[in-house]
Amino acid sequence: MALTGVLRPGHVQLRMLDLEEGVRFYRDVLGLEETGRDAAGRVYLKAWDERDHHSIVLRQADRAGMDFFGFKVASSADLDRFEAELRDDGLKTERIPAGELLETGERLRFELPSGHLIELYAEKTFVGSHFGQKDPKPWTPHQDRGIAPMRFDHALLYGPNVDRVLDIFTRILGFHLAEYVTLPDSDVKGALWLCCSNKAHDIAFVIHPEPGKLHHVSFYMESIDRVFRAADIMAAHDIKVDIGPTRHGITRGGTIYAWDPSGNRFETFSGGNSSYPDLPPIAWTWEGLGEGGGLDVAHRTMHETFLTVVT
Repeated sequence: MALTGVLRPGHVQLRMLDLEEGVRFYRDVLGLEETGRDAAGRVYLKAWDERDHHSIVLRQADRAGMDFFGFKVASSADLDRFEAELRDDGLKTERIPAGELLETGERLRFELPSGHLIELYAEKTFVGSHFGQKDPKPWTPHQDRGIAPMRFDHALLYGPNVDRVLDIFTRILGFHLAEYVTLPDSDVKGALWLCCSNKAHDIAFVIHPEPGKLHHVSFYMESIDRVFRAADIMAAHDIKVDIGPTRHGITRGGTIYAWDPSGNRFETFSGGNSSYPDLPPIAWTWEGLGEGGGLDVAHRTMHETFLTVVT
């Protein structure tokens, strides 16, 4: 599949109640690599198989949650095109100058009807990985530092107006709908799994009365064995686990959900469906999400915390 326009998830900025505690968690327990700090006090991190300067940005705040989610686009011309189309659709846009976010070019930011800030950018400093870019090494110790995810993979966001969000992502940004859940006794799509690639999903949304809420950020693991290894590390560090280890019916990915020290939920995720834009989306009913194992194949049940706890 030839990727154009929006290429992939690029970064997310998270709020920490205690920044240094958060840095220790994401660096030493999760196993990300710290790549920089800026004049605003933000801390930048990347996973061992990521080549761009950063994917995770942490900042000090008095409440947890997500500030914004960024996608990499193919060129600066895409920023101009998307800005025009978003404005024509009635959305306000903002250009953020290059360098405001460390090692990142100009960004185009807009607010979704769900209350979430999304931004697009075309340039970020390529720093490579510890494998090397030519004749790469077969192994690096960074693969075994902490939980050690390969990459930041996606986020699940909670907010209102997800029908409008679906329209913006598919009609303007070029995503396709991979899977969805309809609300009880309804054909209304209340949960969406959206792709700009052929992954199981690149971003997801669930309808929720409060705008701008974060359900979780997800980190991709090499295999289900690494998800089980993550469970051992979480137990050793007394990390509070929400769900798992288990497997989803939706996306068919292996998973654990847990909370960082500030209360932001994170996921260690492995496997999952391949999704292509010519395939019709997979449909789930609300009953199938629970009793059918859409959320938790092992226990075939809904989890109250999963449905209600957001930041």
